[in-house]
Amino acid sequence: MSVFDREWQFLQVERKGESPGDLLWVTLDNTEKANALSPPLIQEITTLYESDLRAEGIRAVLLRGAGKNFSAGADLEHLESLRDAGPEDNQEDSEALRRLFASVLWQPALTVAVVHGACVAGGCGLATAHDYVVASAGARFLYSEVRIGFVAGLVATYLPLRVKGRDLREMLLDPQFLDADRALEVGLVNRVAPPDQLDETAHTLAGNILQNASSESIARTKLLLLDAVGRPLEEALHRAARVNAESRATDDCRHGIATFLRTKRPPVWR
Repeated sequence: MSVFDREWQFLQVERKGESPGDLLWVTLDNTEKANALSPPLIQEITTLYESDLRAEGIRAVLLRGAGKNFSAGADLEHLESLRDAGPEDNQEDSEALRRLFASVLWQPALTVAVVHGACVAGGCGLATAHDYVVASAGARFLYSEVRIGFVAGLVATYLPLRVKGRDLREMLLDPQFLDADRALEVGLVNRVAPPDQLDETAHTLAGNILQNASSESIARTKLLLLDAVGRPLEEALHRAARVNAESRATDDCRHGIATFLRTKRPPVWR
């Protein structure tokens, strides 16, 4: 089923960009709980990001939060309900989070988190699983898990792709709110924008990338970057060589080479 045909309870979905719309704006919309990651919201986000968006003409997904904050993290009422849960229930709940983060990390389309207000714990993990994070100048980031006896285990697996080990340890072991400038400094975010220009900045960033880069190449590069993590160098090189060879047979590569040979310039992809 198309993402545009579904009825979303906690998401707003809007198509924008080049006709018929190659940008998908997704808004977390549970302002009563500051967009906390309740099980129903987790399921809806996962369903959307596991969808074959490129088959529907979507080349980039931009995720933002309604209300005052991007996301306050875990739904504490749900956590309270699991206080006396057994190992199987807790494992099932953790698996839902794993699927959530994996769906974002492995989504072939370009992904951009557009963050304002508080971006906390699981909400921070959701944002930083995206390819790019564009933050409002007033945004604040915090991995607060150890403060309440939790472990940011899932986040710790992919945060090293963004930040250095020294900064990672500070964020996870002695968590303090990071303002947008500090988050930019350590690599947690990619751009900082004035609050009234946040959406425009994210929209322009995505549009420029899509104009300058093949979506097929973006998808294959994202997959390679994730697939190479933790592999021995020789194995990673063999996999990279295969990706390099396979990419040459794609329509985009053939078009790109032909265009450059004819015009001495790369194609405009958007």
